Amino acid sequence: MSDRLLVGTKKGLFSFRRSGRGAWTPSGPSFPGVPVSMVCHDPRDGGVLLALNHGHFGVKFHRSDDDGASWRELAAPAYPPRPEGEPELVDMIGRRIPSTLKDVWSMVPGGRDQPGRIWCGTIPGALFRSDDGGASWQLVESLWNDPSRTQWMGGGADAPGIHSICVDPRDGRRLSIAISCAGIWHSDDDGATWTAACAGMRAEYAPPGQEEEPLAQDPHQMVRCQAAPERLWVQHHNGIFRSDDGGRRWTEIKQAGPSCFGFAVAVHPRRPDCAWFVPAKKDEFRIPVDGKLVVTRTRDGGRSFDVLDRGLPQIPAYDLVYRHGLDIAADGERLAFGSTTGGLWVTENGGDEWHALPVRLPPVHCVRFA
Repeated sequence: MSDRLLVGTKKGLFSFRRSGRGAWTPSGPSFPGVPVSMVCHDPRDGGVLLALNHGHFGVKFHRSDDDGASWRELAAPAYPPRPEGEPELVDMIGRRIPSTLKDVWSMVPGGRDQPGRIWCGTIPGALFRSDDGGASWQLVESLWNDPSRTQWMGGGADAPGIHSICVDPRDGRRLSIAISCAGIWHSDDDGATWTAACAGMRAEYAPPGQEEEPLAQDPHQMVRCQAAPERLWVQHHNGIFRSDDGGRRWTEIKQAGPSCFGFAVAVHPRRPDCAWFVPAKKDEFRIPVDGKLVVTRTRDGGRSFDVLDRGLPQIPAYDLVYRHGLDIAADGERLAFGSTTGGLWVTENGGDEWHALPVRLPPVHCVRFA
């Protein structure tokens, strides 16, 4: 049972512990006033890694091995210098492609057979690997140097970013990543080679005839079922998509409660047909549909959805949930999510009933069970 909740916010890291009576007791913040862009709990050794964005002072990494009682600073990922005389890369509209770290958008442990392995996705769109628990980082040059990079686009940010990294629990060398905007990419050889594969996805915002172009796809978040790794779910800018073959082909889910648009998605660790989403009104609005905060859940692979609102704020509610603001515990029944307005909700029964924790936090970037 996951009895600890780590919440990265715009103003520090907050920790919550669950008592035997079901109450969640807060502590913190750690790093008060500093934006925590990503939290990574490593179940293999219990360590917690944080990515902090100090703005003008850059991105910093810290690690704790004693449940947050103390922290030590680690090296942040760094891009190699461009060889002298080599021209700068530019994207399809002539903007310079940056090669300095702007933010960390994803961080996950490697496979059970890869002790110390951590993967990190960044803005601009690069993938880094650590084999010593985050003490040092190596750029995955095979992806960074892919010729298609000049066609990648920023989706919301000025530069493209890697926000989802899914490690196959059967084989840590098999990876699937999602890039906004450059679609879904797969590697079967520990990142040595990559293939973009998004068959079945569509991007209605793309120019006519390019709606199915893999690099035009804007997946917002991708998750993998641990017990059935061939099943992946994506919350896309254009809706919800499900894959049954490890992410090579996708099926669009066209009806999902008040909206198919959103950012966050969670999948049950043992039931691949069961997934949760937080719908919103799309494009320039980015607010709950009709001013009601709800969670949608499918238990049959997307054929039908429950709209879950018991315990959630209704009209007027303007809580948006970011990509990493929703998480599910290992038991598959406990979920938690935090919003841009600082609300934090937990369910113990798969979403049938939600409980608001009695806190008002800064805007929530990331929620993780530990």
